[in-house]
Amino acid sequence: MGTPCARHARSYGSTAADRVRLPPGLPRLRTWSPTSAASCTARSRPWPRPRNARPRQPAPEPPAWLIERGIGAGRLPVRVHAGGCRDTGKRCIPASPDQVRRLLAEGVTACVHCRPDTALRVLE
Repeated sequence: MGTPCARHARSYGSTAADRVRLPPGLPRLRTWSPTSAASCTARSRPWPRPRNARPRQPAPEPPAWLIERGIGAGRLPVRVHAGGCRDTGKRCIPASPDQVRRLLAEGVTACVHCRPDTALRVLE
C-alpha cells in the first residue's frame, strides 16, 4: 500500500506507535496484566475436594435389555432395546432376555439401531 494522503497523514501518524491509541489508564492496565495471568493459572487447577467428602461411587452398569413403554394410561410396550442403545428415552424400563423374547414374539417392534432381535437370535 502507498503512504496515506496528506489529508489523513496526521490522523494515521507515521509510525505504528503513533497509530495505536491507548486507553488513558495504561499504567493501571500494565499492573493488572500479571495479576490476571496468575489468577488464570490458579483457576486452571482442579478445585480441592472437601475433607469430609465421600469418594465417588462408580456408575451402575446399564441393564442388558430395555423395554420402551408408550404414552398414556396403559403404557403398553412400544419397542425393545439392547442396554447400550443410543435411542432409548425416559420411558424405558429394564427387562430380562426372556421378557424381550416374549415381546418380540408378540409383535413388539425391535429398535433399528441396536437390533435386539438379532442379538437374541429371534427370527421373525
